[in-house]
Amino acid sequence: MEATLDQAIKLGLREDEFEAIKNILGRTPNFTETAMYSVMWSEHCSYKNSIKWLKTLPREGGRLLVKAGEENAGLVDIGDGLGCVFKIESHNHPSAIEPFQGAATGVGGIHRDIFTMGARPIASLNSLRFGKLDNPKTKWLLKGVVKGIGHYGNCFGVPTVGGEIYFENCYQTNPLVNAMSVGVVKAGETASATSYGAGNPVFIVGASTGKDGIGGASFASADITENSAESLPAVQVGDPFEEKKLLEACLELMQTKAVIGMQDMGAAGITCSTSEMSAKGEHGMIIHLDKVPTRQHNMKPWEMLLSESQERMLVVVEKGREADVQRIFDKWDIHCVNIGEVTTDKHLKYYMNGELIADVPAESLVLGGGAPVYTREYSEPAYLKDIAAFDLSAVTTPSDLKQAAMELVQLPSIASKRWVYDQYDSMVGTGTTQTNEPSDAPVVRVHGSEKALAMTTDCNSRYVFADPYKGAMIAVSEAARNIVCSGGEPVGVTNCLNFGNPYNPEVYYQFVHAIKGMGDACLQFNTPVTGGNVSFYNQSEDGPVYPTPTIGMVGVLDSLDQKMTMFFRNPGDSIYLIGTQRNDLNCSEYLHHICGVNISPAPHFELSEEAMIQNAVAKMISRKLILSAHDVSEGGLFTTLLESGMKNNLGFEISTDANLRKDAFLFGEAQSRVVVSVNPTIQAVFEAELQDTPFVKLGTVTANGNIRIDGDDWGYMADWKNAYDTAIEKML
Repeated sequence: MEATLDQAIKLGLREDEFEAIKNILGRTPNFTETAMYSVMWSEHCSYKNSIKWLKTLPREGGRLLVKAGEENAGLVDIGDGLGCVFKIESHNHPSAIEPFQGAATGVGGIHRDIFTMGARPIASLNSLRFGKLDNPKTKWLLKGVVKGIGHYGNCFGVPTVGGEIYFENCYQTNPLVNAMSVGVVKAGETASATSYGAGNPVFIVGASTGKDGIGGASFASADITENSAESLPAVQVGDPFEEKKLLEACLELMQTKAVIGMQDMGAAGITCSTSEMSAKGEHGMIIHLDKVPTRQHNMKPWEMLLSESQERMLVVVEKGREADVQRIFDKWDIHCVNIGEVTTDKHLKYYMNGELIADVPAESLVLGGGAPVYTREYSEPAYLKDIAAFDLSAVTTPSDLKQAAMELVQLPSIASKRWVYDQYDSMVGTGTTQTNEPSDAPVVRVHGSEKALAMTTDCNSRYVFADPYKGAMIAVSEAARNIVCSGGEPVGVTNCLNFGNPYNPEVYYQFVHAIKGMGDACLQFNTPVTGGNVSFYNQSEDGPVYPTPTIGMVGVLDSLDQKMTMFFRNPGDSIYLIGTQRNDLNCSEYLHHICGVNISPAPHFELSEEAMIQNAVAKMISRKLILSAHDVSEGGLFTTLLESGMKNNLGFEISTDANLRKDAFLFGEAQSRVVVSVNPTIQAVFEAELQDTPFVKLGTVTANGNIRIDGDDWGYMADWKNAYDTAIEKML
């Protein structure tokens, strides 16, 4: 039966899109076909409002082994015949409605993107945004998301080694849950998400298909409202133990060399995997839906095609190797069913009990094929005029800076996230080096190699809100800075672009300028964008969230001997700042939360200056001239010094600059600054090596945790650390 325009619109298609589908097919689609196009042409799957700008990002160069977007995840060469596979994706809308399962299935899905390429996941990270922590709903969301991430990751057996969390009013209704996975694969053992070879069998492997997750891609392509809870069935349900078996079975299958192509069934389920693999391989498929293992009786064909049930893969193998495939999945007690075959006519034909229920050209469904591409209008946000009018001289300095500092280090976005990471297993797999030797970016061993990987997720969305172009450059630069400060060489980026409704011209302005800033910074650091995720419609009745282009970055250490830690080592060591101190409080946590100024420009940042500072730090590390390195970020210099002293209960004695506001010196967040500690016996050599780079000696590391600033006693490290460590726990 032909679909109606009303049905198409209810499924999320526009009237002109429905007409385009008619032209493609040469007829009016039936309801099942219309439902398939509705998910594949949704924002979540087609990137129809973003692909024009995504194509401007640097997609080649560096150590890339596949171009951006060619596979399920990015792949870079790390040497020793090994590749690193990595990607970050969002699970924002599901987590806003059902935080435990929303976050858990986000973790499961991103790991599948890694092992579907033949790589073994070795680490995961996350980037989270919530509303104010004193709000009961925020506490519920935070607890649910953290429990979901911990449950899935801990059970699946991949350590959660790092991440970031911020708390701002704009995320109250629409939290952001971005999950990143990093894996390792041997050269020549990767799998591609493709399909070719007429007659080659198509298998569905893994969990049964159920009604959970139906329409999830469409659900993720709409604003969050008070009625969104009614879409709860669109939230998938995860099973980490099933995924662990699926991981081992898929990696074992790769060793048989029988695999033509393999793809995770994420958004849009069977529809997505069959269409994308077929389009890439320029072939078609015949699929028998009645052979698909189902969780519920009498599922309709369109329900099976749109279900986003977790822990499933589509695998195409060489004809004649069916028994080899079956044997492996039987061993792991996992469904493995031949549901169809590859054809040469480039059409997808789906049958139910012998009846043809859908017939569509594969390419017409997919991004880069027939999916629509739109050019949205954009205009400069009106609030930028208020930002430009900011006057620092009108901000008064508090009379008691020590008390202001105590309030600052207990802000949830700055304070220790111990309550969170204690719920994650960071040790499973024995790869992490963070437990006793923390560094700015987590560093993970690559077993069977001398190599190690540094990895991080970074984005200060308030900076991006204040200046989308500069803020996105800062996000890339801070990620690179964290990796460099840990002894690594940045090699590639994956991004998770979280924005509001793209049909809002001011939101789209933020998106376009953030892309431009990201691209310029990635070119500077030779870190091509390997892929990622666009998540639009992150807004509610209260308006859009801050533009949040989260950067996931990976770096390489040729040996663990290159690792640099972030903590002070010895009393008496000299403390230096590489970079320039400035009279800058723009967009700082101090200005926002302590002074109550909500609108200000992005902090000082120059891309060439950032590159110079990173090169200087890398040189100091390679020549063994420093004992620690920790970059200055949220909370400013004072927070950086505190965090540097906490591990060994060492204090610091420093002097501020009389030419600068004292609060700007201590709490400003101007970029491109790194605090390092140096053995005083090689201080002259260190300074000589930095003759072309701005630096200043701040002071000295002190014993017994004593802290002194300009000769004044600021107490003891143990008390500051206790306040920093327990702030979030007390609020919860």
